[in-house]
Amino acid sequence: MAEMEKTRYTDTELEEFRQLILTKLANAKSDYDMLRATITHATSNDTEDTSPTYKVLEEGAATLSKEENERLAAHQMKFIRNLEMALIRIENKTYGICKTTGKLIPKERLMRVPHATETIEAKEARK
Repeated sequence: MAEMEKTRYTDTELEEFRQLILTKLANAKSDYDMLRATITHATSNDTEDTSPTYKVLEEGAATLSKEENERLAAHQMKFIRNLEMALIRIENKTYGICKTTGKLIPKERLMRVPHATETIEAKEARK
């Protein structure tokens, strides 16, 4: 008799994923807070005591840096939301099921990208 194809992860496996996601979520929130702090405290390391020419150059670099930090912060917030959505899927016991094919996403993929919602094949088919 052929073994039936697994359709969902066990509660033990889901708990393993949940712990992984909680760790990644804590790190992501810490990184986000650090980025937000650099954006909101951009003037704390000012150039008040340097010549006007250097001040203009420094302000230009600071603006670029602030814009880059804002982009990074937005990207980090999206990552945090994706991880939080993955936790909801774990609670619903739908975690690891491809939203396109309905097949189980390989464990190796979920260990690397725990917020994945599609198999590699489904993702590549959309390109």
